[in-house]
Amino acid sequence: MSIFGSIMNKIFNHASAAPAPSAPSSPAAPAPSSFNNPSSAAPSPGQTSGATPPASSGTAAQAPVDVGAVLTDLASKSSQKLDWQHSIVDLMKLLDLDSSLSNRQELAKELHYSGSMEDSASMNIWLHKQVMQKLAANGGKVPDDLK
Repeated sequence: MSIFGSIMNKIFNHASAAPAPSAPSSPAAPAPSSFNNPSSAAPSPGQTSGATPPASSGTAAQAPVDVGAVLTDLASKSSQKLDWQHSIVDLMKLLDLDSSLSNRQELAKELHYSGSMEDSASMNIWLHKQVMQKLAANGGKVPDDLK
């Protein structure tokens, strides 16, 4: 699994990622119905417009993984004081991932960093922002100030 995949997995599959009791059942159920709706929606234009909101709802049902809430919850349980809101190193530590320079450089390659890998400060700032943006793009609810 990629490093970003590991980050996403740790956040999206965290126990607090599904705050409502019905939410764990919900993400599994909308995916199949959203796959079934487009095929049944194709023959009938009336069903197509009716199927579009459920498909969006299916995506929205998966989207409300509140990244900020999950990470805040993890931070509250951590014995370390970690600034995950600003530091990619602390974010990775919070998720129990290897935050070494070589691992961050590998993450930078995955996310197509074009700057100098020798300038770790600039790379780290870019990585944190990219990770937050990619979490949002993949169905995470990320506070605007972190994107």
